[in-house]
Amino acid sequence: MSHHLSRRQILHLATASAAGLGLTACGGGDSGAGSAGADGDSGPITVWSWTTAAEALRGVVPSFERDNPGIKVDVQDLGNPAIWDKITVGLAAGGKGLGDVLHIGVDYLPGYMEKFPQGLADLSRLGADKHKDAFVEGLWPTVIGKDRAVHALPWEVNPLGLFYRSDYFEKADVDPASITSWDDLIAAGPKIRAATGAQLIGLDKPGTTQDVDFFQNLMQLQGAFYFDHEGKVTLASPEAIQALTVIKRINDAGLMADTAGTGTGKRLLSQGKLATAPYPAWAIEYLATKFPAQSGKWRVMQPPAAVPGGKRSAIVNSTYLTVSATSPRRKAAWRFIEYALTKPAEINRMFASGGVFPALKAAYEDPKFSTPNPFYGGQKVLRSFVDSLASGSDATNFTGDYSRALKLASDAQSQVLVKGADPAEALKAAAKQLAQQTGRQQAA
Repeated sequence: MSHHLSRRQILHLATASAAGLGLTACGGGDSGAGSAGADGDSGPITVWSWTTAAEALRGVVPSFERDNPGIKVDVQDLGNPAIWDKITVGLAAGGKGLGDVLHIGVDYLPGYMEKFPQGLADLSRLGADKHKDAFVEGLWPTVIGKDRAVHALPWEVNPLGLFYRSDYFEKADVDPASITSWDDLIAAGPKIRAATGAQLIGLDKPGTTQDVDFFQNLMQLQGAFYFDHEGKVTLASPEAIQALTVIKRINDAGLMADTAGTGTGKRLLSQGKLATAPYPAWAIEYLATKFPAQSGKWRVMQPPAAVPGGKRSAIVNSTYLTVSATSPRRKAAWRFIEYALTKPAEINRMFASGGVFPALKAAYEDPKFSTPNPFYGGQKVLRSFVDSLASGSDATNFTGDYSRALKLASDAQSQVLVKGADPAEALKAAAKQLAQQTGRQQAA
């Protein structure tokens, strides 16, 4: 969906700013923020979100207020990236000025719980634990704090897919079913390029926009990331080296377009110069909305494995709703979250209005998840992502130092793509810097 494309681009810029405002500078976090809150179960509550997600939440308000008399909900669209600075500053100030309900991305939630352990309400004591099995596998570990309590509920999940031009594959006589790993796709790349003139993928080679989502995705397909679940640095792990090696092989084979420059990636897609797009589920709507003239030409498959025989499913990002510990109406705020995120009818109403792919498993029983999509030639694209989620994915630990890892990973990728550096050496240097900058140990 389009708001997530822009989010992923500008969030990389916003993260460093937010870190400077709180996640790095105010590491103490143990400010006793929860002591100022109260468990009021009626009255007005404010909900902080952004763009289409905020609009989707507003759609829940009428039915919630009808079923919960005495609670009035004000959903506020704070904009993106402004919301991250406001939440970070509020947490750093002991929770002052925060909304009651906060919409937080997976790239911030672990860092907030790590740096501000008293900043987000304990939802376990309000009954959140009973919903553990209601959401797709791989999300629940993210909501658990060091106190072993639940501090949020999953809302949106974005499983990874590989969108591809089926007309290009057909013209090049490449059977999509034969593509099970990136080895297979790299081998088929020259045929696709010769038949259509299109490159396999596009990346910002010099790293002007920290374009490392694909690198992260290749790690996540292997159950790895910049940090392990203990918070140790894994930027130089075998999985990370394999991910960057795949990227180098695509580039060395002349199968990668350079997307540096504002709007270049979108322009290349519009011109039909990219044969595939390794995007999460939000891109179902994005491609159909931005490139209507290409209707019927796109399909989606499970992402090729990063290593032959490896996993072909990964959750690459997600978002959550949580309650500020300083809220004077924590029970009322929790009731809104529970209502919005655990009722299939409500979650699917939000999905229909805002395109936020739901994390609630019961939502997938709705017929819309098995409906053919004409833009994708009648393929049941939503069902393909649901099936991908059913195979399970590993949780990703972004930590409070994600912005530092992001910068160093981007620099390492650029060294490989622009200067021909060895992936292992570039990542070893980056991992050493990351450990020094954060005080974290490197994993063995």
